[in-house]
Amino acid sequence: MILGKQVRLRPPERDDLPRFVQWFGDPDVRRHLTVYLPFSLAQEEHWFEAAVQKVERREQVLLCIETAEGELIGNIGLHAIDWKERSAELGITIGEKAYWGQGYGGQAIRTLLDVAFREMNLHRVFLRVDADNARGIRCYEKVGFQWEGTYRDAVFREGTYHDQHVMSILETEFETDEQ
Repeated sequence: MILGKQVRLRPPERDDLPRFVQWFGDPDVRRHLTVYLPFSLAQEEHWFEAAVQKVERREQVLLCIETAEGELIGNIGLHAIDWKERSAELGITIGEKAYWGQGYGGQAIRTLLDVAFREMNLHRVFLRVDADNARGIRCYEKVGFQWEGTYRDAVFREGTYHDQHVMSILETEFETDEQ
């Protein structure tokens, strides 16, 4: 378990999968994700098996986000880890909508970045965020991510194309003071 100020991060367990199915069945939760349709439990189990293999091959880090009290509220991960370039792509979901806007996402990101830069020796962590995801952009900026550019018409959602921003943070820019 990895302890942060308001959160703790732990590996996902098979018992967590019904909660994931519940979260990704909610269109509000899926809105800014690459998950377009709800998953069945069987599909989630297949995803879990593939994810475990990627973790074992050191291609990704996948963790559950819990409150300090142990309530499972989301997932966070580092994907497409490139050990030569020392970079990875961050992904996060707060699936429990009751916890949106309370700082848990930012704390989970800070906690994972501390591991990424101080333990995994990564140099750069980047992410992609939909241009209309104001809450996400605000969170990422607060953590220290900087805007790099825009993929124009990169995401097709609700019948139209939407821009997507690329943001990143370097190990030299990351400050742990807020943890």
